[in-house]
Amino acid sequence: MKIFPAIDIKDKKCVRLVKGDFNNKTEYEISPVDQAGKYKDHGFKNLHIVDLDGALTGETVNLDIIKDIVSKFDLKVEIGGGIRNFESIQKYADAGVEKVILGSAAIKDKNFLKDACQKFPGKIALGLDAKDGYLSVSGWKENSNQLTLDYLKEVNDYGVSRLIYTDINRDGTKKSPNFEETQKVADNSSCPVVISGGVSSIDDIKKSKSLKNIEGIIVGKAIYDGDIKLEELVKEIDA
Repeated sequence: MKIFPAIDIKDKKCVRLVKGDFNNKTEYEISPVDQAGKYKDHGFKNLHIVDLDGALTGETVNLDIIKDIVSKFDLKVEIGGGIRNFESIQKYADAGVEKVILGSAAIKDKNFLKDACQKFPGKIALGLDAKDGYLSVSGWKENSNQLTLDYLKEVNDYGVSRLIYTDINRDGTKKSPNFEETQKVADNSSCPVVISGGVSSIDDIKKSKSLKNIEGIIVGKAIYDGDIKLEELVKEIDA
């Protein structure tokens, strides 16, 4: 089981949003680079980063911070947030990230996802963010009117190397992930799935280990708010 501590970057700071709402955010004093260093010092191997500025603008706004984190710490980084063209994927690939997460752009244009998987084999992760069974796009501000499982069936053979499934209604709420829906997605996915959204305790981590086709879990707000201690969390890796 891979544990992905999360860093969401906005205005060069670590922040957490509740259900993706930019008006409902908490800013933290620690810088993204220092936070990554803290995770590394505790023994974590993977890191989930979202460039929230990128999600809003469609540009690689915080590329310099990502480069800094990748070059300083031996961490396997997955990065998402507003990645909408091959140029952005290339920049992150050149920076040394392990996976580039495509979300809105992949949902709006399946051919872009297919071409990206061919052009960057093994590098592309698909971020599916859902609300009440339907995919959301554009920083969760738009509903795509596409059912998650219908979309997944259409792109399942494109060559995506990881799928990150977020239940938006749970994200930032610390009410536990939507395990039932996540398992449905994992059952239909041809690649391993990472659980995201709502992790509240070590029990959530333990429960996720019993699910099939699950590669890992992302933990964000529960770390920042002190609900989950890093010392406890790191013991769950590959355990």
